[in-house]
Amino acid sequence: MQWGISNLKYQIFMNKWVILSGIEGNLAAYEAVMADIKLQANVEALYILGDLVGPKRETKQLVKRVLNPKRGELEPLICKGWWEEQCFILHGLGGTAEPTELMAKYGGETVKLLWECVSRPMVQWLRTLDFGFFELDCLLIHGTTLGVDEELTPDTPPIQMLDRLSRMQANNLFCGRSGLAFQYQLQAGSITTEVTTLDSSASPQTMEIFPRQVVGVGSVGRIPGEATYTLYHPGINHVEFKTVCYGVGEGFQSKSDVTSVIAKS
Repeated sequence: MQWGISNLKYQIFMNKWVILSGIEGNLAAYEAVMADIKLQANVEALYILGDLVGPKRETKQLVKRVLNPKRGELEPLICKGWWEEQCFILHGLGGTAEPTELMAKYGGETVKLLWECVSRPMVQWLRTLDFGFFELDCLLIHGTTLGVDEELTPDTPPIQMLDRLSRMQANNLFCGRSGLAFQYQLQAGSITTEVTTLDSSASPQTMEIFPRQVVGVGSVGRIPGEATYTLYHPGINHVEFKTVCYGVGEGFQSKSDVTSVIAKS
C-alpha cells in the first residue's frame, strides 16, 4: 500500500505536457513531431496553441490527421491562432472586414491560397476552438489575452511580460505567436507605484513580485525541415525544447535546445 502511494507521487512528479504551435498545415512536420513524441515517457496532455492551419495544400489532410489520432496518441487540445483568425476574416466571420494584415505580410497569392486550402466547413469548426487554456498555474495561449496577434519575444520588456502574466494571475505563460523557442524568467522583486495629481499625491504602493516565466513554445511547421516543440514537467516546473529535423531520405533526428532570458523585476 505504501509503495502504491509513493509510485503515484512519482508518476505525478514525472508527468509531462507536450506543447505545439505553428503547424500551419505542414503535415510532414506534424508526423515527424508525433513520431518523436512516441519516444517520450509519461506524456499526459498534448496542446496545440493555434496556427494549426495555413496556406498549404495539405491543410485538409493535416486537420483530418489531427482529429483522428493513431493508437497510443493523445487527443490534442487545440486553441485558435493567427492563421485561424485570418480564415475567419476571409469568410466574413472576423472582427474586421478586410484581410489587411494578411495582405501586408504575405501578399495576394497567399490570400488566394489560404482561401482555397481552408474550406467554409473547416472554418466553422475552427470557430468552435477555445481561445486558450488555463491549467494549474499555467496559461496556454497563441498570443496573449489581448489577442492572437500579440507577439511575446525574448526582447519584450519585463514590465510587459509581467502584465500579460498578471492579467490571468498565471505563474507560467506558454505562447506560440512568435514561433520562437525561449524561456523568459522573471525573478522575484517588487514594483512601487505612486499617483500624483494637481491636488494631491497618493501614498506609494508596493507590489511584491514572485518568480514567473513566459515560454515561447517554438514552431512545428514554419521552418521547412525543422520542427520545434516544448515539453513541460508541471510537477517540477521544468521546460525542455525539442527540435526534430525531417525530410525526404533523412528520417527523423531529435535534439534538445534551450534559449533562456532572465529578467529582474
